[in-house]
Amino acid sequence: MSFEQGGLSVHDLLKRFGGFTALDHISLEVSPGEALGLVGPNGSGKSTLINVASGVYQHDGGKLFLNGKEMSRIPIHERVHLGINRTFQVPKPFGGLSVLDNVRVAAGYGGRGQRLPMEVLEQLSLADLAQREASTLNTSQQKLLDLARALATAPQVLLIDEIGAGLNPNELESVAITIRELAQSGIALLVVEHLMGFLKRVTDRVVVMGAGQKIFEGSLEAAAADLVPTLDANIGGSHGWHS
Repeated sequence: MSFEQGGLSVHDLLKRFGGFTALDHISLEVSPGEALGLVGPNGSGKSTLINVASGVYQHDGGKLFLNGKEMSRIPIHERVHLGINRTFQVPKPFGGLSVLDNVRVAAGYGGRGQRLPMEVLEQLSLADLAQREASTLNTSQQKLLDLARALATAPQVLLIDEIGAGLNPNELESVAITIRELAQSGIALLVVEHLMGFLKRVTDRVVVMGAGQKIFEGSLEAAAADLVPTLDANIGGSHGWHS
């Protein structure tokens, strides 16, 4: 694993919560222009990995590199300034602010080459909601707003945590196109998702996790062929591995 390249590199990462090991010496990397999927059953460590990479949690061992810079002890706000941002499973916008002002706050907070808020809203088909109070948005709209806020900081690495849950088929299609466009623009994306049909649309390869460890790395098709009985037993059998 090369730590000098751009993107995100995770080496031998360890995270414990008391006596529970959530990340057990996992290593992976995602390069600029690539969308890497992260899959596995609940409790396998996917969201913990995103929380550690973004700085929500401090890890207990191993190293993280952003564009070749070691960032293990850099706090979350400084990581945003360096070019890494993320979305959340459950978005928490500033409910009393408009959609546009939510994105403006994020752009100002980012502090590095931030994008024009209306440009981001137009990209995500949220421009018509710009003056709506964020608290009035439905779940799918709030997820798109969460993505807009992250994009407003002009990230070089973007961590996307289960954006597909709750979106209807048309919204999934639109978000899938957007994620592919983001990768094509040179952003490195790490995408946690349970919806395999959606993940197939957006990722170049996947890492499958189990009990905090990497148990497979390769194409989604190869993962389906090798691991689908195990994963269907843990995730559920209707996630569209073959769709």
